[in-house]
Amino acid sequence: MNRELLLEGVGRRYGLGGTPWVLRGVDLTLAPGTLTRIEGANGTGKSTLLRLLAGIDAPTEGRITGRQRTAYVPERFPAALPFTAAGYLIHLGSVHGLSRGEAARAAVEWLERLGADEYARTPMSELSKGSSQKVAVAQALLAEPELLVLDEAWTGLDTAARTELERAVLERGAAGGTVVFVDHDPRRLAGAPDATYAVVDGNVRTVMGSSAPREGAYVVVEVQGPPGAEPPAEATRLAVSVEEHGPGPGLGRLRLTVPATHSDTLLRTLLTARPPWHVVSVGEESSATGGLPRASAVTVVDADADADADADADADADVDADAEVRS
Repeated sequence: MNRELLLEGVGRRYGLGGTPWVLRGVDLTLAPGTLTRIEGANGTGKSTLLRLLAGIDAPTEGRITGRQRTAYVPERFPAALPFTAAGYLIHLGSVHGLSRGEAARAAVEWLERLGADEYARTPMSELSKGSSQKVAVAQALLAEPELLVLDEAWTGLDTAARTELERAVLERGAAGGTVVFVDHDPRRLAGAPDATYAVVDGNVRTVMGSSAPREGAYVVVEVQGPPGAEPPAEATRLAVSVEEHGPGPGLGRLRLTVPATHSDTLLRTLLTARPPWHVVSVGEESSATGGLPRASAVTVVDADADADADADADADADVDADAEVRS
């Protein structure tokens, strides 16, 4: 039976005494079946809070109780892992307690739902950022976690995958799971969260009402860069959505959506990058249309470096067997 997740007097700092506290005196209750949004400026401790909730980090002081089966999508996913996409998902499914058959079926389901099934046998190190992000999201959803923690998990996903992740989040809540998320786009799941908290001055404060804008201008910028290159970090920080655009993955063509107030800064960042990115087109999108562009991050139960050398071969066989059953 799901229990409340309780944070009591939780503090976290990195290093020994004398180092600044990132968080301190945090009291928070997360009930089963609820959706919670975490907001805050860059560097305020949002990711630290999510790592504490997911059990990735331990509090320096205070205590956390009531944590159950947890899955986590971190802000930065370590994509260069010694697995194929399917092999990684099956390995993680086993870590989460699924049998290999169950893990293989879940891997097929989530790769299909997120539009990444064609990359099942592709080595993780060869996946584009967007495809890698889909695998990161899939691994968090494989075993129907009781606590799902998402740190910018929509970043890098295409429109269909973003919508599918939103659907999966609502499904988890309807099934009694607890979901906590951070996202750069204030429109993400607007109106759906049961509670919103802002991380301010090392603590959390309740945000009354929705912080998502009901209307306002967004600019869509299509850019072309070197094949396989990542856009400048400042550009992805400014954008509410970064998605691959063009005939195929890894070709350097991206579509970025940014609030109109930040569009000039974004363009300057792209054009002054080394090597520079070519701006293909600039257009306006209104948030009032209900469009939900957006992008950012994934799950991590770190892959065991000593994983069985036959894991990928077995994974492919499991996927093949499942495909035959389904056909």
